[in-house]
Amino acid sequence: MKETCDVTKVNVQAVEAVRGQMPELSKVAKFLKALADETRLKITFALTIEERLCVCDVAAILGTSTATASHHLRYLKEHGLAKSAREGKLVYYSLADDHVYQIVMIAYEHSKE
Repeated sequence: MKETCDVTKVNVQAVEAVRGQMPELSKVAKFLKALADETRLKITFALTIEERLCVCDVAAILGTSTATASHHLRYLKEHGLAKSAREGKLVYYSLADDHVYQIVMIAYEHSKE
């Protein structure tokens, strides 16, 4: 099946309806870009399994240095996907909220189809 139309015919009503309802999506794009990196996705998936992990835990899970894990965790935090809490000398990370959990799980389930 050919993937393009054989003629050009714009449905003006549909175009205007969509344009009128199209929100600003730059924040959504940044959110999804943050998850598009496989290492950051692994971290967020790990945080769906274990509610909170310290940088050392994440580094051990990924098989990377703590500097690499810290870099990715900071990126996730800066982009609103993770949050952190200091307990003594340790900093624990968790998912920012249930929406992040749901998006990661939905994406994972969809990838299995």
